[in-house]
Amino acid sequence: MIAPLRAPSTPWSTGLTLTGFALVVTVVTIVAFGLELGRVHPLLAVIVNLVAAAGITPTLWWWRRVPVWRWIVAGVAAGVPVGWIVLLGATTF
Repeated sequence: MIAPLRAPSTPWSTGLTLTGFALVVTVVTIVAFGLELGRVHPLLAVIVNLVAAAGITPTLWWWRRVPVWRWIVAGVAAGVPVGWIVLLGATTF
């Protein structure tokens, strides 16, 4: 008798760690670049952030199906809006 094939288990601890790391790196990058570009001109910071987000979206959409990259995609996808909120909060003070 042949045993049924089991799907491999999902590595939640490793995946969530990778997601958290990608989220933190994304937030720090957005805030650091946004603050420096905001010193030049605030509109420049907004435009560069929107262009960067629009540019990375197709790549993230493609990577979301790859087993390891899907964790990074989740972190970056969550990190972009969090980074924008933190950047907005940092520039108002």
